[in-house]
Formats: sequence, C-alpha cells, structure tokens
Amino acid sequence: MKKKWWKESVVYQIYPRSFKDSNADGIGDIKGITEKLEYIKELGVDVVWISPVYDSPCDDNGYDISDYKAILKEFGTMEEFDTMLDTAHHLGLKVIMDLVVNHTSDEHRWFVESSKSKDNPYRDYYIWRTSKNGKEPNNWGASFGGSAWEYDEKTDMYYLHLFSRKQPDLNWENQKVRDEVFEMMDWWCQKGIDGFRMDVISMISKVQSFPDGELNGGLYGNGSPYYINGPRVHEYLQEMNQKVLSKYDLITVGEAAGVTIEEAIKYANENETELNMVFQFEHVSIGDGELGKWTTKRFDLQELKKVMTKWQTKLQGKAWNSLYLGNHDQPRSVSRFGNDKVEYREVSAKMLATCIHMMQGTPYIYQGEELGMTNAYFDKIEEYRDIETLNIYEELTSSGLISKEEMMKCIQARGRDNARTPMQWDDSEYAGFSTVKPWINVNKNYKRINAKEQLKRHDSVFRYYQKLIQLRKEYDIIPYGDYTLMEEDHKQIFAYKREYDNNKLLVILNFTDKEAQMSLPEEFMGKHVKCLISNYDRQVIQKNVVLMPYEALVLYI
Repeated sequence: MKKKWWKESVVYQIYPRSFKDSNADGIGDIKGITEKLEYIKELGVDVVWISPVYDSPCDDNGYDISDYKAILKEFGTMEEFDTMLDTAHHLGLKVIMDLVVNHTSDEHRWFVESSKSKDNPYRDYYIWRTSKNGKEPNNWGASFGGSAWEYDEKTDMYYLHLFSRKQPDLNWENQKVRDEVFEMMDWWCQKGIDGFRMDVISMISKVQSFPDGELNGGLYGNGSPYYINGPRVHEYLQEMNQKVLSKYDLITVGEAAGVTIEEAIKYANENETELNMVFQFEHVSIGDGELGKWTTKRFDLQELKKVMTKWQTKLQGKAWNSLYLGNHDQPRSVSRFGNDKVEYREVSAKMLATCIHMMQGTPYIYQGEELGMTNAYFDKIEEYRDIETLNIYEELTSSGLISKEEMMKCIQARGRDNARTPMQWDDSEYAGFSTVKPWINVNKNYKRINAKEQLKRHDSVFRYYQKLIQLRKEYDIIPYGDYTLMEEDHKQIFAYKREYDNNKLLVILNFTDKEAQMSLPEEFMGKHVKCLISNYDRQVIQKNVVLMPYEALVLYI
C-alpha cells in the first residue's frame, strides 16, 4: 500500500453559513472562517473542507451555483477568500473546495442562455426532452420531492433536475460542458486550493434513453438505477483526472450515493486514475424505512458492524476509505449513533470518535462534532430552513402518507438542519456565532455545550479529538493497518483489530448505556500491552474486561 499525505490527514468540514458571522448580519462568512483558523489548527487537523461559497441564489444553501468564479456577497469577497487561503496555508492547513458540477443554478449564465431557444449555442449544456404522452419525459422523482422534470413554456420542453427545480442538471455528454468544468477547476487549482470534495459526482452520467423508474409505492419512479454510477461516469472522471487532477498534488473525495464496493474500487483505485476516495452512504442509511430516511427508527449495531467491516476489508489494498458519521446532510452523530442525554453525551461522543478515527481511511470531522454538538429538536416546522425538509414535510403529510406529528419526530431525528444550526463558540447570546439573530436558530443547549468551555477542560470532547488526531500522526498502524472484526455476534460491543508491520491494535467499543463484558485475546494480555486511549480513566486491563456505558478502549502492542 502506497503511503500518501492525504491518507494520513484528518479533514475538518466547515459549513460557512453556520460557522462564524464576522459582520453581524446573522450569516456566517469567509472572514469568520479566517478568524477561527487558529482554533482548527489547535484541534490538530490537516485539511479544511469548505462547503460552497460561490455566487448563488441559495435555493439549496449554495449548492445551486450561478457563478463558479465569484464569491456570494453575503459570504464576502474574492480578496477575503484569498486572505483566508493564505492564512490557512501559513498555519500549515490545506483547503479543499466543494465542487458542484452535476447541476448549476437556473440563474447561471449557461442556463439563462440554454432556456432562450432550442437553437441557442448553450441549449445542449443541459438535458432537455419533449413530453411523453402529454406528460413528463419519464416518471423520475427529484431528491427534494416532486417530479425531476420542469416544463418550460417558451420552448415547450422539459429540463431535468435531480434536485430542486432551480438546479438543472448539466449534460456531461457534451464535450463543451466538460471542458468548461475542467477549465474552472484548473482556475481554482492555480489559485492555490488543495483539492475538491465533489458533490453527487456519481450522478453525472445518465442512461440516455431515460427509461421510467420503478414506482415502489411512492408518487414518483425511482430513476437512480439510470443515473447513479451511470454508463460513462468513470470515463468522465478519468478525463477530469488527466486534464486537471493529475497536474496538482490534491486531495479529492467524491460524494457517491448508491456506490457499491466494486464501483468504489474504480473511483478510488490505488493507481489514482480517478479520485483519492469516495463518501459512501451505506452506514448512514441503516434504519431507513418505507419513506427513506424519514423514520425515527434507531440504527442496528449488528448491521453497523457488518457495513463498516465490509468497507474496511473489501477496499483493503485496493482503494481508500473516507471515514465519517456526520456532515451537513446528516443529523448530529452523537444524537444518531450515540446518546445525547446529559449523562452520556460526552462519553458516547468520544466513543464514536474512537470508532471512526481508529479505522483505515481518512477521517472527516464536521464542525461542532469535536464538541459533541447535538440535534436541534426544533418543535415547529417554521423553525426549519432546509428545502429538502420543507418540501418533503409538505409532500408526505398532504398525501396522507404520514401524520404531521409523526413527520416532525422524523425531522427531529434525521433532518439536515440538525447539522446546520450555528456553531457554538461560547455561552453568550447566539452562542458567540453572531451578535444578531442568526439565519437559523441556535441549539438551546449552547450555554452548556460550547468551544470556550471545552477548551478550558482537559477531559472535554475537544481535547479527546485532539488526542485521537495526534495518535494518527504518531502510529502508522492507525492509517495503514489491516482490519479484522472481533466479537462479531456481541450485541453491545463493536471490537476490531488492526495489524501493521508486527504491531497490533485492539479497539473495543461499548455502543450501549449498560455495562458490557468481553474476554480479551491472549495476545493483548501482559506487560507489553499499552492503553493508547480510553474515554474512561481506566487503570487496570484484565482478561475479562467489563466496559462501562459507551466506553472506548484502544490497546496497542
């Protein structure tokens, strides 16, 4: 296995709108990021991933881009971006940008031209189709609810949008589109950024016959078999790699919904012909039900062990893993996979961090995760801002598929705004994020959970993350070691072994609020065994170890 800097790195994700407001307008901005880079450096991470700051009407919080080479005014200016980039580099931090090229905004210059007439030079930059039997070209549903097709009266045709109707899909079949995208990427690389996180990159190639999708009891057909890991996706990414990525020393990660092991090995192969790694979603989809993620059902530990182990063992030596439990599209990890009750929040947040950071792959920390920030649990739909949440609430409740009360519980458990409440910096009003009311409400628990309080305390979640990150830099076994699942059938414990160069690690995690017992393998008994990290102050290691609620224990030979 080749050693690479990005395999040994830890990435910190910033959602700019919710990170730090420097100019008192209630919205986070680029200067706010610059102000807090020292904090990120203190945590010990190597790379900062910044969610979109490009010019955008913000129908989907900036994932609908109207100009790839301009900064959205409410986030600041390009000069402020350059200052932020220089400051990060001065601190030894690399910066990766969100690349959103499956779709643009309908306010992008290309789409404005494309929609003018059927013979406009930009017409073929997007996917236009005629009506079929007086209806949409096919029955596909959009990810944010409704049909994936929007009718355009002027040209009497429909355009495809796999997300919001204000996010028309680009036509990657068109060489000119690809060349425009590659030129724009190269422009950012020359500016000095260090890589890209590629939004829904597994969706850029569509089956060109656009067949109907299965209905599966919903209102719309599931088109995903025809646009996820599509027929030319690897060809497009290899072209991107040849024309742009291979010319720079970058870190690249592709968001790849619906990716299989076989596909991931192509996307993130060791020869680096496409990307460094992908985000897969199998583990964060555990517990999904008839209405997809809109459920209050908890994850199943046996299933989690199975999924995580599959990705660890089947990519071993063939492709690289990305490691995460939370991001801007997921609920808070401590609420989803741990226990956010007061007595267990910190210890379970540390346990989850240990689980992820001791695996093979590159760990990603989402802003506030290093503090153990929790779901917001807003109880009124009016408090939510996310387009997906608001559209699906309306669609599912008005169609009678679920009651409003039940839907609110699902949103509290799984809605994307849980991750988007303002970063909790201190216990002052608005959590030190802003001096005015923010664009979305602050989580009510900010007086108790905030960075200022945690930085003062040696046993805080922040300090624990710091130690995990430091260990990854000290021990090659952590990024590179082979993985083996232990105690496969244990109902409470997730345990795994890592091996590298005659060194061994044993990671033992209690995923429950009850004590759990496990018999240690003989090789991990004796004086030569060292406890690398534990979220309880454990002094004695015995053959039959009894783990405390949510205890994490890492033993090293």
